[in-house]
Amino acid sequence: MAVTQVDAGIVQRLGAVQARIRAACQAAGRSPDEVTLLPVSKTHPFAAVQAVVDAGGPTVFGENRPQELAAKAAQCADGSPIRFALIGHLQTNKAPLAAQHAAAFHALDSARLAEALDRRLQGMGRGLDVLIEVNTSGEEAKHGLAPEEVPAFAAGLAPMDALRVRGLMTVAVHSPDEAAVAACFDRLVALQHRLRDDGVLGADWAQLSMGMSGDFELAIAHGATIVRVGTAIFGARQQ
Repeated sequence: MAVTQVDAGIVQRLGAVQARIRAACQAAGRSPDEVTLLPVSKTHPFAAVQAVVDAGGPTVFGENRPQELAAKAAQCADGSPIRFALIGHLQTNKAPLAAQHAAAFHALDSARLAEALDRRLQGMGRGLDVLIEVNTSGEEAKHGLAPEEVPAFAAGLAPMDALRVRGLMTVAVHSPDEAAVAACFDRLVALQHRLRDDGVLGADWAQLSMGMSGDFELAIAHGATIVRVGTAIFGARQQ
């Protein structure tokens, strides 16, 4: 199949992002193996996803809306390695879509949603890797639990066998003030340490999903294990 100009641009930007991740890890004294790149393909066509995979890039992609995730998952051929993680806010009535089609869910932030997902997943006989979303910036417009709410919430997930909690996720404040952005990342790391010290976290709660196109290098410096990068790979969002 011929490589289109659009595909070539995606491949070039993917390589640039991967190089930046390696450089950020080196600067932080970390191994690049400690950081997973999650390309965010929301609003972009399935062909863009395929271009990343064909270039030897990641095979798991982030989507914000369950409907779009399901539509793209349906385009995967039998045996395809491509999977989609839901990283955006999920309404409880859309839990069945996520349970059926998502490979992971990175924005768990309510007991009602957790119960709906667990119930649906139990009925399907499958489990789902999830991250708890934390509002580390304190902005009212953002989803996620306040840091002080997380210990009790996390403890309440213990009986939900279908939800495999893997760690925490946050969206930092959008600001030119690097210190303000870094403070959000530090709050997530501090919360992870607190949960471990209090015995709430298990050893498999190692993931810290933080950092996007504009701040992923800073996130790596502060301990991110997953960075969610969309625009820097796929270009501007499509309508």
